[in-house]
Amino acid sequence: MTAEKINVPDLGTDDSVEVIEILVKPGDTLKLNDSMVVLESDKAAMEIPATQTGVVKEVLVKVGAQVKTGTPLLILETGSAASIPAAASAPAAATAPAVKAAAASVAAPAPVVAAEVPVAPAASSKSVETIAVPDLGGATDVEVIDILVKVGDIVKKEQGLVTLETDKAAMEVPSPKAGKVVAIKIKLGDKVAQGAVILDLEVAASAPAGATAAKADVPAKASSAPAPQVVAPANTFALVDGGPPTPTTGAPSGSVTLSPVSVAIAAAANPSADIYAGPAVRMLARQLGVDLSQVTGTGGKGRIVKEDVQAFVKSRLQNPVAASPAASGSGAGLPVVPDIDFSKFGAIEEVELTKLHRVTALNMSRNWLNVPHVTQFDEADITELENFRNEQKALADKKGVKLTPLPFIIKACAKALAEHPQFNVSLHSSGAKLIRKKYVHIGVAVATPAGLMVPVIKNADQKSIWQIGKEVAELSAKAKDRKLAREDMEGACFTISSLGNIGGSGFTPIVNAPEVAILGVSKASIKPVWKNNQFVPRTMLPFSLSYDHRAVNGVDGGMFCTYLAALLSDIRLMML
Repeated sequence: MTAEKINVPDLGTDDSVEVIEILVKPGDTLKLNDSMVVLESDKAAMEIPATQTGVVKEVLVKVGAQVKTGTPLLILETGSAASIPAAASAPAAATAPAVKAAAASVAAPAPVVAAEVPVAPAASSKSVETIAVPDLGGATDVEVIDILVKVGDIVKKEQGLVTLETDKAAMEVPSPKAGKVVAIKIKLGDKVAQGAVILDLEVAASAPAGATAAKADVPAKASSAPAPQVVAPANTFALVDGGPPTPTTGAPSGSVTLSPVSVAIAAAANPSADIYAGPAVRMLARQLGVDLSQVTGTGGKGRIVKEDVQAFVKSRLQNPVAASPAASGSGAGLPVVPDIDFSKFGAIEEVELTKLHRVTALNMSRNWLNVPHVTQFDEADITELENFRNEQKALADKKGVKLTPLPFIIKACAKALAEHPQFNVSLHSSGAKLIRKKYVHIGVAVATPAGLMVPVIKNADQKSIWQIGKEVAELSAKAKDRKLAREDMEGACFTISSLGNIGGSGFTPIVNAPEVAILGVSKASIKPVWKNNQFVPRTMLPFSLSYDHRAVNGVDGGMFCTYLAALLSDIRLMML
């Protein structure tokens, strides 16, 4: 056993770069090409791979340190020279040209390609590998509820093998490789944890690393040669279009063969590679079926590290409702509704949803999934209100205001919110406190050709019926013309969704979180009402109040509805 210093390879520059993450610790066993540290310049980040196998004895750098080519990174205790793969014997020589080739391919006007060297054919032998349960973020005793393959099946890489389930969520374990299932080692109902053997997979053995190499960088004719394709050597992972890395076994004709370091540089330079994670983390994410766009990075400068992926899996197993509807396409990890080819039943037409419609659908799904809704139904006798409103038509025309029942409803809701402040709150995301508002802003849902919009009447409790009526008309017109500003739609404490004269005797509106309540108003109609020992015709307005039961109790909901009905039945009460 010998102790050797592992240095920063040739980076193709004399500038210092920062150590933003250390991926190993003393005692770790490194294999060839295992990542050791992450370095970052002002333009790119790169993982530095191990050039030898061995055990880490000491790490010589710290996070934040500035290093250059040749700076010692760590001390590695290695075995005899014979035990070290041949590909590791000249790491610096392989790395330096590759990094420089990567830099040249980005900066030079003419693409740079590598002269081809005959490539040894891939070995045709096969081997049997054991596929085990990956890291589940610490979850144990996870039940096997479905086995998706059988002996003899040919599986593709990332194809589901088994389905595991905790008491809160289920997840499929994808195959890390393609091959043929030769034996299944678990059965339905088994309790498993990380490392438990799932099955044996017969896979094709790949050609040895180093079968392809570049002789020299040769300028290519810009008029005829295609742009070079960056390909990783065997036993590394190439990043394609900023997506997850895919294993490669050699470089095709006309491509530049790069080291793992230069692959990382090329990926960081690619504007589409907006997920800040290295090959090792991407490989772990693929094994667990994790979409890295949903993972928050805690590493240096927001980098996603392995612990972030593991924590993400653990959180999804413990709290499946936390899944993002936007990311999953179905919301909170719920089963996806399958697409059906309706064209086989008759003529169809596909119509793209507007952006506003898509955003509304997403918000409605999120609110419905996160808010425990309760809806109470009631009705108000608005006979006197309607009589008064009809008497004011001449004055309304003079003022240029269309006096509908809506301004009276807004004013009544503002009064009710002041009387019942438990409705004028929002829940803090921690679930441990309420945010009580000292203002009364009321949103009004407006249907437009592009979708639903909710302009907000600010300080509705301080405005007259005439002011509210004029503002409702102006904001509704702006909404239909798509001229609402952001400030016109922000700050609502409570929302009113009115079907007006459209019809219906009731509906259940969805709370517009972070508000905790919404009023649904249906079509008024004349009904016989028992009054003074006889039935008399009265104009009755049905309404429904949906509220978040985490913030509002049923008694509060009943009292709010009763008070609102009283205000609408006798508008003089709004003056008190």
